[in-house]
Amino acid sequence: MPKSVQLLLLSALILNAQPQRQQVLSPTVNPDKTVTFKFRAPNAQKVEVSIEGGKRFPLTKDDKGIWATTTPTLEPDLYGYTFQVDGVGAIDPVNGDMKSNALNPSNMVLVPGDKPQPWEFTDIPHGTVHHHFYNSKVANENRDFFVYTPPGYQPGKRYPLLVLLHGYSDLADGWTTVGKAHLIFDQLITSGKKPFIAVMPLGYGMSVKDLKLGSVATGGNFQKNTQGFEQALMTEVLPAVEKQYKLSTKPNERAIAGLSMGGAETLYVGLRHTDKFAWIGAMSSAPMLFGKPEEAFPNLSEKDNAKLKLLWIACGKSDGLLKANQTFVEWLKTKNITNKYIETEGAHTWLVWRRYLTDFMTQVQW
Repeated sequence: MPKSVQLLLLSALILNAQPQRQQVLSPTVNPDKTVTFKFRAPNAQKVEVSIEGGKRFPLTKDDKGIWATTTPTLEPDLYGYTFQVDGVGAIDPVNGDMKSNALNPSNMVLVPGDKPQPWEFTDIPHGTVHHHFYNSKVANENRDFFVYTPPGYQPGKRYPLLVLLHGYSDLADGWTTVGKAHLIFDQLITSGKKPFIAVMPLGYGMSVKDLKLGSVATGGNFQKNTQGFEQALMTEVLPAVEKQYKLSTKPNERAIAGLSMGGAETLYVGLRHTDKFAWIGAMSSAPMLFGKPEEAFPNLSEKDNAKLKLLWIACGKSDGLLKANQTFVEWLKTKNITNKYIETEGAHTWLVWRRYLTDFMTQVQW
């Protein structure tokens, strides 16, 4: 008998000799849009599941050590979630759909709509997400960025540009892995929007090591981080992108948008470079990260209104950064800077930001 066959038989005998554990399937999205979560922890005393949007549910243990709960009906969306096992955070070991994050990775579950949401995969033409790598002299580390090219992309054709920025603790893939921005773009383009290229860089002016050590969030480093990011974007990322893709140089065909920390960077870069970006979209931004507005934007004046096609600022009514956004908008008024400010339902979550991206990009007219 060949040795390979002997090994297969031996492996089968070993597996059959071991007690078989009940298989755990988690999560399960039910027809009524409730979700059943399960977690194997026979020795745990308490297990809960926290779902993005502030919902937390206790699980109940059965006689085989499997904890389970079924949520009430959830609104169609893509939810991040984590388990708490005796107070300690844990990811779902049987769900490979991960919500990437440099500090707090978690899982995701899609509750589909009766009509597909813009971030759901549908049978339409799709663009391509390209992964690029480079060495950053600004941050002194090797880094990456992502580039979205639209369906039917033609390398010799010049395209409008969107720079899309993630939030604090996210990585360069935040907008694709969690935000599903590429699917949103596909839907917009299929619906008639002029095709464009989107660049999604790593949004730190300091190193990822500094981020993980907490250095970015201490002292005055957030301001240093914002300033460093502007330098990295303008002198490293965009020149690298322009070497490989044909991008429009017209400000009216260039947009910048981002969420939270990336929203602050959007305002900082966009309002300091109105000669390069006519469309600016700040989502749940953190204006304190660039310091005092009058110091961050010493040259901003009413004359910049002629360059800006849209300065769009949005924040959720339950967002902890709501007051900061209101204060920044009031400062813009003192400078007579035209802007569109909206407040929506929702908190500081991806449930809000996917909708914001769809709303903002719908208004951008290349």
